[in-house]
Amino acid sequence: MRNIFLFIRRYFNFLLFLLLQVVSIYFIVHYSKYHQAMFGNSANKITGRVNNEYNKVEYYFRLKRTNDSLVKANENLYNKLRMDFDVPDTVSKTVIDTIRIDSLLQYRNYIYLNSKVVSNSITSQNNFIVLYGPNVRKFKPQMGVIDVNNSLMGTIMEVNDDYAVVMSMLHKDSRIDGKILKTGETGTVTWDGKTPNLLTLSGIPKSVKVAKGDTIITSGSSTVFPRGIMIGRVEAVYSEKSTSNYSISVRSATDFYNLQYAYTIINFQQEPVEKILEKVKKQQEEGNIKK
Repeated sequence: MRNIFLFIRRYFNFLLFLLLQVVSIYFIVHYSKYHQAMFGNSANKITGRVNNEYNKVEYYFRLKRTNDSLVKANENLYNKLRMDFDVPDTVSKTVIDTIRIDSLLQYRNYIYLNSKVVSNSITSQNNFIVLYGPNVRKFKPQMGVIDVNNSLMGTIMEVNDDYAVVMSMLHKDSRIDGKILKTGETGTVTWDGKTPNLLTLSGIPKSVKVAKGDTIITSGSSTVFPRGIMIGRVEAVYSEKSTSNYSISVRSATDFYNLQYAYTIINFQQEPVEKILEKVKKQQEEGNIKK
């Protein structure tokens, strides 16, 4: 307390000046319309700048929550795509649906579930991506994986309670059925193990007109990926000397250098199709043995 009185006594004149200055400004602003308007404008500008900077800082700390909400919203949009449903032709029959549930569920072919990328390699010959999240428990091997831009990433190889391992397209054993969107010809997309984000499309005849920039998509001939998933765009076209086919360089649509989230595609037709194919193969093997 003694120090406070000493401080006031020492700087009494200066403190009195500040007090009188504040009182003077108050009377000027309070009783003068012009100064009142000027003070209000200045105060609004200062307040606006402070709020703007505060919002920037607050937005930065909310980025994780914003990203998570966008991933969830993207998942919901994927699950509403028309190509995910096998809707029957109802032109000749009109049905009034009075059931208060989604009546299209019985026709759904695909569903997309999000997860977070916690590990990703691009520098080796055999690159893998590790996914983590609450949906991982629903994943199974041989399910397709895409990124947030609906571009192909790879295929799930192994799953445990918390993590799923994905064989990246940047893997020497990766084989994807690709199709040229413009012409419809199909081939096989592989990776030569050299340059990340540069793939190779083989099996395309030289009679096909292929140009730089042409879009390569999934053909839909397998049960892993639906038709139309983006693989990449043609970067260059080379003629194979020993064959009648092209060797096409494709720049992948997926940016493997920057993967944060992924969507795993669950194909409801995959299991029954694989079962019936396995049954046919087994019957053929038994028939060959009997012969």
